Amino acid sequence: MMHKKMTHWLPLIIGLAVLYLPSLYDLFTGIWSSDEQMHGPIVLGISLWLIKRNWHAMELAAQNRQTSNWGWPIFMLGLLLYTFGRSQDILMFEIGSVIFLLIGLVLLQRGTAALKVQWFALFFMVFMVPLPGTVVDTVTMPMKMAVSYVAEQVLFWAGYPIGRNGVILQIGQYMLLVADACAGLHTLLTLEALGLLYLNLVRRDSPFRNVGLAILIVPISFTANVIRVISLSLITYHWGDAAGQGFLHKFAGMVLFLSALLLIIGFDAALHKFDDIHKQRQINSSIA
Repeated sequence: MMHKKMTHWLPLIIGLAVLYLPSLYDLFTGIWSSDEQMHGPIVLGISLWLIKRNWHAMELAAQNRQTSNWGWPIFMLGLLLYTFGRSQDILMFEIGSVIFLLIGLVLLQRGTAALKVQWFALFFMVFMVPLPGTVVDTVTMPMKMAVSYVAEQVLFWAGYPIGRNGVILQIGQYMLLVADACAGLHTLLTLEALGLLYLNLVRRDSPFRNVGLAILIVPISFTANVIRVISLSLITYHWGDAAGQGFLHKFAGMVLFLSALLLIIGFDAALHKFDDIHKQRQINSSIA
């Protein structure tokens, strides 16, 4: 039975592959090969895994449910975005169109109940869509300035000989440029995606915890960026420029995501405790 259902989707999967394999090739040989946007293939892989993970639940939800004709205008919008984006070399439209095409196909093939099951997997794909360079540059510069300023202040308070000129830090005899990969918009979006994925996987039943943690992901991302810049500054100061630009630079990237994940888990635990205290107070007041 499952084999027949998968076979039903096979022509659609082949059609999507024909459309997007050239686009994926351009991404992997282009912007996805840069440090700033290396999160793209990770987001794509996670999105596909989430779709597969929810596939059985989607099929169960679609049983005895009617398909939706709303899928046609959404599907046609996706085709128009793809055609315009591909012909005009606008990656945001070209890659973003796949989300509309998938939404349209799910509505046409399985209906709104199935779409509700797969909504997060499709929404998660938003984080792999390349943004226009002007938007990235406009948002990234103030972010880098803020991260550089906080990192400088923390290291200065810790007693290190550090100064700053814009986004350039000088610690001891070494000068470090806070690059886009260290504190840019793409890093913020990657960490935001990490936090939302965590929320989806743990599936808390408390709206307070879910909304609170979703809001806190932004300052958590900023803090993680500061930790990465501080780590790179200390590595360079103690072990030299070669260490800071070599393997330990990549290791600092791991520190970024590890610190963000630990902060997310820590804040989640704090919100859980606060929520329990609030509920206990409500129970006590109702008893009284």
